[in-house]
Amino acid sequence: MLKQDINELLTQTGPGTPMGELFRQYWLPALLAEELPEPGSPPVRVKLLSERMIAFRDDDGNYGLMDEFCAHRGVSMWFGKNEGNGLRCAYHGWKYDVTGQCIDVPSEPAESSFCEKVKLTSYPLVKVGDILWTYMGDPASQPPLPEWEFAVVPSEQTFTSKRWQESNWLQALEGGIDSSHVSWLHSGGLKSDPLFKGAKGNEYNLNDMRPFFEVVDAEGGLFIGARRNAEEGHYYWRITPWVMPSFTMVPPRGDHPVHGHLWVPIDDENCWVFTFDYHPVRALTPDEVQAMKDGHGVHNEYEPGSFRPLQNKDNDYLMDREAQRRGDTFSGVKGIAMQDASLQESMGPIVDRTKERLVSTDTGIIKARQMLRRSAEELRDNGTTPPGVDPAHHQVRSVAIVLPKDQPFIEGSRDDLTVRPGVRQTSV
Repeated sequence: MLKQDINELLTQTGPGTPMGELFRQYWLPALLAEELPEPGSPPVRVKLLSERMIAFRDDDGNYGLMDEFCAHRGVSMWFGKNEGNGLRCAYHGWKYDVTGQCIDVPSEPAESSFCEKVKLTSYPLVKVGDILWTYMGDPASQPPLPEWEFAVVPSEQTFTSKRWQESNWLQALEGGIDSSHVSWLHSGGLKSDPLFKGAKGNEYNLNDMRPFFEVVDAEGGLFIGARRNAEEGHYYWRITPWVMPSFTMVPPRGDHPVHGHLWVPIDDENCWVFTFDYHPVRALTPDEVQAMKDGHGVHNEYEPGSFRPLQNKDNDYLMDREAQRRGDTFSGVKGIAMQDASLQESMGPIVDRTKERLVSTDTGIIKARQMLRRSAEELRDNGTTPPGVDPAHHQVRSVAIVLPKDQPFIEGSRDDLTVRPGVRQTSV
């Protein structure tokens, strides 16, 4: 369990909070590149770390991310007209460029320098892979761009989606580093999901319901190993990398694409879940991509015109008690992603960790909380740069591997846990 003050430190991410300042040290996913597909696209609302912003792309193709509200009377710039080299407010015509600088106030004399004194808060917005990334910290400390493998492989080898999750970011992340629930909650998906089924590792998951956990420190975070029995004299290891503050990669299954998540706070009670699938050495097949779009694997279907899942708390996640009774799905909720999200949202907007009772399989969660807390406090108190900012820390892979019982997983998989261009993932 956690004391309430520590739970608040870990879950509050608004401006001026220790965890909010921690997140502002990193490049964060702001939106999918497809949301601003071409120069002059309509502006898009963006909310991150409790800040309301507008993203837009001017006619020259430059991306901008700035305060949502016009400096004049506080009107939302979402209503603005994207024209030429900026976004013009629909109320009185004030115009801003992609840096947030006001470049035209029609009511002022042409010779006036008033515009030069008006600038909205803005942040860089840069396309890497399928995502538009932003850095919301001190410009003097801006790190190099992200180098996650899923974002830098050729476009035909990767697919990214996002969803709105109605819970605090931390309980969502903690689900991403908890491998013990797979044999229960996702047991149906291991048998039937087109992006999971057929892998030998699935048998080990389903035959051993009591995994043993071992956690090893990494430069950027942790390697969380879940051990199950395999053939005589061997263990099956599923190794999840967690990179500060919120990157997780699910261990692979057979030759299926590898998938993972970035969990980004919208505010203290909601988060964006950016979900990727990629293959290090081949293009994704049309069937694989279609399966992802149809909500298989770790993706989901959407309500029309939004990133809110089609299955949500307002319709009880379309829970099917008959499918639960038959054993088609353990929880009665369809799809890996929504099985996780439904239970994480059921905890409430921010789970009360003073009431929890953790066990040995929660070792990864415990160590991740400790590292998050320590990093936030060291940044606050000493200005110490946290792990995961350096792009060198992005060069990680998840691993599924069978090793002799007397071999520590970190020794038997050290090379496999590192990105090796042109080499396929280590999988079972």
